[in-house]
Amino acid sequence: MGIELELHSERPTWTESEVWHTSRATLLRGSYEHGEALEQLLTRLGRDSPGGLGSVDRVGDTLFDEREAEAALREIPGLLRQCVHESQTVAVHDLATLLASCAATPGSHLWFMGD
Repeated sequence: MGIELELHSERPTWTESEVWHTSRATLLRGSYEHGEALEQLLTRLGRDSPGGLGSVDRVGDTLFDEREAEAALREIPGLLRQCVHESQTVAVHDLATLLASCAATPGSHLWFMGD
């Protein structure tokens, strides 16, 4: 499964029993097909990575707001250099698109959903 991504128009709110119901109200776009490749790459980053991608929880949830997404975009060139498979390159490009959309959308959040 790996790490799935969802871009939300605002901070998603939910309760344990309503995760899917309430999170869908703000969903703009999801990325569910590159999870394993994305997890492989993010695992290589240190927790103190300059853009914050190293702090993404691989088994839990992590939310980035528009400022954090903008900072994380600076890590994309380094991630692309680490790609050894086409699936990883595609995953990084998808991540970059979602980060850029989040950075450009006031109030939005990018939700990293770990296993």
